[in-house]
Amino acid sequence: MTTPLPDAALNRLFREGRSYNGYLDKPVSEDQLHAIWELMKWGPTSANMLPARLVWCVSDAAKARLAGCMGEPNAGKVRAAPATVIIGMDLDFADHLPDLFPHADARSWFAGNEPLIHASAFRNSSLQGAYLILAARALGLDTGPMSGFDNAAVDAAFFADSPRVKSNFIATLGYGDPASIFPRLPRPAFERFNTIA
Repeated sequence: MTTPLPDAALNRLFREGRSYNGYLDKPVSEDQLHAIWELMKWGPTSANMLPARLVWCVSDAAKARLAGCMGEPNAGKVRAAPATVIIGMDLDFADHLPDLFPHADARSWFAGNEPLIHASAFRNSSLQGAYLILAARALGLDTGPMSGFDNAAVDAAFFADSPRVKSNFIATLGYGDPASIFPRLPRPAFERFNTIA
């Protein structure tokens, strides 16, 4: 774990990785979705809570239902993408902690504390969404993470049977079409946004 990744890998994951607005006409397989999960699940979360709940919209019906919850131009992106994933967060993640974090009574840390539950679920599902983006890139795919949707509508359409699961953000997935992206936007030097104390 002490040897840096080669530049080609760092370029793919970070320097050359982009958020795509459109994709080539090339399918994404269910095996690839499983492979993304099998990588992203190893990313760290607080007390191994793993609060993200993913819905992979690959059928035309699921994409149409999700597009109906999106503002434009995001609705069109969802309809056209080979796959789109809803990254949700389970506010009952603590129910799984006796299995996922057996070293302590971690479930009791959250009992009755809704602000802590919500903050922890949001923070850690956001982390897991970032791991999803990196896992997809590592596996040769591209993503288009987005907001610009009606959370309540997405929750009603996709999480009605699990009312304690709430949508966090959404990402399209496929083989990115270079014609769909803007020129690379600025990334400032260290000094602009960093302080060493």
